[in-house]
Amino acid sequence: MLRMSYFFVVLFCIVPTLLGLLGAVFSSFGYIPPLKMLDFRLEGYAHVFAWEGVSYSIFMSFYTALFSTFFACFMTFLIVQSSWETRFWRYVETALSPLLAMPHVAFAIGFSFLFAPTGMGMRVWDALFGGNAPEQGGGELATLVNDPYGLGMILLLTLKEIPFLLLMSLSVLPQIRVKEIEKVCASLGYTRAQAWWKCIFVQWLIKLRFPLFAVMAYGLSVVDVALILGPTNPPTFAVLVWQWFNDPDLSLLPRAGAGALVLFALSLLLMGLTFFLIWLVTRAFPSWQYAGRSSVCLPGKPIFIFLSFIAVLMLPLMLLWSVAQRWRFPDLLPSQYSLRFWQFEWDSIVSAVDQSLAIALISASLSLLLAIIAHEYRIRHRLQVPAYIIAMPMLLPQLSLLFGLQVGTLSLHGISPFFWVCWGHVFFSFPYVYLSLDGPWRSFDTRLTKAALSLGKSPLRVWFKVKMPILFPAIGFAWAMGISVSLAQYLPTLILGGGRVSTLTTEAVALSSGFDRRVTAIYALCLTLLPLLFFSLALFMRHLQIKYRRSSAKGFISNVSLS
Repeated sequence: MLRMSYFFVVLFCIVPTLLGLLGAVFSSFGYIPPLKMLDFRLEGYAHVFAWEGVSYSIFMSFYTALFSTFFACFMTFLIVQSSWETRFWRYVETALSPLLAMPHVAFAIGFSFLFAPTGMGMRVWDALFGGNAPEQGGGELATLVNDPYGLGMILLLTLKEIPFLLLMSLSVLPQIRVKEIEKVCASLGYTRAQAWWKCIFVQWLIKLRFPLFAVMAYGLSVVDVALILGPTNPPTFAVLVWQWFNDPDLSLLPRAGAGALVLFALSLLLMGLTFFLIWLVTRAFPSWQYAGRSSVCLPGKPIFIFLSFIAVLMLPLMLLWSVAQRWRFPDLLPSQYSLRFWQFEWDSIVSAVDQSLAIALISASLSLLLAIIAHEYRIRHRLQVPAYIIAMPMLLPQLSLLFGLQVGTLSLHGISPFFWVCWGHVFFSFPYVYLSLDGPWRSFDTRLTKAALSLGKSPLRVWFKVKMPILFPAIGFAWAMGISVSLAQYLPTLILGGGRVSTLTTEAVALSSGFDRRVTAIYALCLTLLPLLFFSLALFMRHLQIKYRRSSAKGFISNVSLS
């Protein structure tokens, strides 16, 4: 039974990766049978590199992804170094859930409300220092929204990826055995900061390679965030490929396929460069690890406080914009308030929320079931799919995979676009859910299940009565993670749904490009609160389970003492 279930995991979540890449390769050479294009040609690649400004777009995508990833990695280590197993770390763990719950699109919209030329940041600047705030920054650098250098996009991606890397560090650091390393280093006369830089940093960085690759692939291929904050003329290369994909002239579709393959090649180049840099730091030139006791103790707690402050500030700001009837610049608060925008958009909001919730619940539940099956199979059998293959949808650009998958769906008529969207969300949510469960499954004490099996219980009963109650908090958190990832999916919804499936994310991105800020704030607020609701539910269920186990333990001890 488990083998057959694992076969479905491979069939629905792993095989499409290869099919998507093959579809993108064939279409880039002009071979698209559903469109009666049966000749192999190189015109698509010629059109890509003949496009004016394409080299700048490629450079912009490359450097924004590279710098945002390394900045996020560096700041994550500073946070972990300064707060691991301290009182502040409890605050970090508590704040991770709401920070992870906020999708990139909602974070980008809130970021634009803060740092736009007429945003709250400029209003506060004007109130404190006076003058014309948008012109005081000096030309194009006066705003971080749509700036031609991508600085705002780098800052946003850095801040948004820190919580994800912190979450991955939660499963990495226990494997390193930090306490033992700190004790040995202290016995040799090293401070805590020196121990972290010289002994823990290298091991942490090596084990964090796959999450770094995932962050880098996302930063390279992100479209929704780039549409809101990125440069516009020319845009990032991912946005350029997306524009080619939407060209009404289907004869130019090979150009989009070639662009998707170029994006894939850029992703491989970035991963290779990252792997090389990690090798240089950890293997090629390791002398800095034992060259005396010199080290740098940089602050990490202020970075996380700043990130939390920005995220917390976005919610009331979006709420304020959603009820602002009149808000002139540079006033700090609206002069008139009204709920009429909520009333006008209520029917559309309810429809988008229903559609988003249905897709998210279906895809997250299926992803959770498939991830549990994959972990149980990994424990019992040696022959299995490696973890880096499972993580491929995270490590590769979405456009490169979705382009090939969309070409494949053209030949399958009569299937509802809602089905393809749900399947696409499962495909991209499954790796995140799988990685969320990896640490708890590896740390589970298998002697408990062996003891239960020795008492004559069936494996299924043992799983439900012994293993599931212990891992229930991790399962609930992984389910909430799957819902959050599903709600944030933009490209899979548009490409596989053919534009006929509307969700909160697609509506928010569409409205952010020049529409009324008040309507945009309403959709961004709903998009923020929905994942937060499910993460809060997961935390509440965890609290109830811990409380129940403590009360059960106290009852057991009192019964034993009475007897």
